[in-house]
Amino acid sequence: MTYYRQLGSIPHKRHTQFRKADGSLHHEEVMGIHGFAGIQSILYHLRPPTQVEEIETVRSLDDLALDYEAAGPLRHRHLLGANVAEGGDAVEGRIALMGNQDVTLSVVRPDRAMDYWYRFAHGDEVLFVHDGTGRLETQFGNLPYRPGDYLVLPTGVMWRHVPDEGVAQRLMVIEAYGHIEPPKRYINNYGQFLENSPYCERDIRGPESVEAIDEAGEFEVRVKARGAITRFRYGHHPLDVVGWDGHLWPWAFNIEDFEPITGRVHQPPPVHQTFDGPGFVVCSFVPRMFDYHPESIPAPYNHSNVDSDEVLYYVEGDFMSRKGIERGSFTVHPNGIPHGPHPGTYEGSIGKQRTDELAVMVDTFRPLRLTRQALELEDASYAKSWLKSH
Repeated sequence: MTYYRQLGSIPHKRHTQFRKADGSLHHEEVMGIHGFAGIQSILYHLRPPTQVEEIETVRSLDDLALDYEAAGPLRHRHLLGANVAEGGDAVEGRIALMGNQDVTLSVVRPDRAMDYWYRFAHGDEVLFVHDGTGRLETQFGNLPYRPGDYLVLPTGVMWRHVPDEGVAQRLMVIEAYGHIEPPKRYINNYGQFLENSPYCERDIRGPESVEAIDEAGEFEVRVKARGAITRFRYGHHPLDVVGWDGHLWPWAFNIEDFEPITGRVHQPPPVHQTFDGPGFVVCSFVPRMFDYHPESIPAPYNHSNVDSDEVLYYVEGDFMSRKGIERGSFTVHPNGIPHGPHPGTYEGSIGKQRTDELAVMVDTFRPLRLTRQALELEDASYAKSWLKSH
């Protein structure tokens, strides 16, 4: 993350003796990205985090490979994501819908807490909370969540999803092969958010507290790396951190805290950008006032995604430029062909004062492929939905 945070007990100087009440040493762990040249945090454990008792493969490379659809004609797609079935936990229950070399987009409707901790070793993850409340348990402390939260989990963060009992859950998952950060144009040379950024440090929530659990037993941590998932069994509780400090930690940002940038005429999608990822960007479309030029057309113009595929995930409200879209829907507008507002919405937007739409957009700079699971959710009529007679 972009700024320093400290929780729990830490020594005055890093890499120095930090003793427990019985005189034995705490065990220091440095966790960072880009070797030792990127952001990092230092954690202090009751026991070495390397004391693994058993190691085995849970899911193999072949088992985790995405089952992509066969190549077909280039066309716009609509996936009825609301029809994804409930079941499983926040990792095992995921339904991967599309992906490329940089990112995988999934949906999950977990109906149970994870009985293990999980770590993705190749990059960062974002869990967008469409529905549900609960908490993430991490070695950095507990991070409560609510609807609208982007839960940003840097690589190396070990987490367990614990939903509140009896509360329906729906998550859209962005799994990145690299790091997810605020756009550089929002940040000054010192790492501080600029005055013209649509959110800032006050909007970001980190873990509330850290409490070391000193408990023996049998505990499972799963790590996804090199295309497979490995199970590590520990004889002590993995959340045994007494304190930490640094710039790398899990955090939450709620989409309702994104302050929209508006203008006299229609503003392009980059004004909605929220995060920057490896080969993609994430944008937030939130309730906002429309353009205020006397002859403005609030609905977006037709445009061609020359260098990117555009994915929109519809969260709440009435999206001004689309018809026939449901809560939980995905639209996929690939590069190579233009797309734009549905018939009637372009002129129909004239004179409107505001929109109450809420959506998450992911634009990728390499083509996405849909999975066979996505095909089971597809509205095949969408590609011709721009015909007035359709």
